[in-house]
Amino acid sequence: MQIRVPPLPGDHYRPANETKGMKMTKKLAILALSTAVAALSAPAFAQSQGDWTLGIGVGYLDPKSDNGTLAGFSAEIDSDTRPIFTAEYFIRDNLGIELLAATPFKHDVTLGGSVDAGNVKHLPPTLSLNYHFPTNSAWKPYVGAGLNYTIFFDEESPLGDLKVDDSFGVSLQAGLDYMVTDKGAVRLNVRWFDIDSDVTLNGANIGKAEIDPWLVGVSYVHRF
Repeated sequence: MQIRVPPLPGDHYRPANETKGMKMTKKLAILALSTAVAALSAPAFAQSQGDWTLGIGVGYLDPKSDNGTLAGFSAEIDSDTRPIFTAEYFIRDNLGIELLAATPFKHDVTLGGSVDAGNVKHLPPTLSLNYHFPTNSAWKPYVGAGLNYTIFFDEESPLGDLKVDDSFGVSLQAGLDYMVTDKGAVRLNVRWFDIDSDVTLNGANIGKAEIDPWLVGVSYVHRF
């Protein structure tokens, strides 16, 4: 004789889709935890006194929206993307002096929203003092400040002889390195430059170009 025990309240099989969902949730939780542990346990990208780093990447230079008044018209200067290069020497642990270089950026200049005033090229060599935060992980943020000397050349204009004076001003930056090897890192970097230049056309001063651009860069940085 068999004795059947009636099921207690709540004592029943879970639906198949609910069971699969619970298993998937556990797998995702384990994967997320493993990824976090791997990132935090990765060896730090050391920034020690005497180290050198070299970086190569691309930079998007975007002047501010209001670029001053030239010849009585509002000026607009467009954006450009070029290769960028950095070299940094660490004078103290986590404290480095960095030089930024690039291939020439080229910008079109428009007056009053429609008048083609020409184009100009420039180079933005910048010397900065950077502090890299010691995080003891693969992620290393940093901040920096320095001086920029902008060299303008190859000015061309259908309106005549266009000249843009060189500029000297401050530069600020912030960035984040992520270590991909014990000596290499991928870097995301944002810089701001104070660039204001007098402009002449056919020898006559026509105003000041207020450029003040942002530079957004992505680079590979290698430590030596």
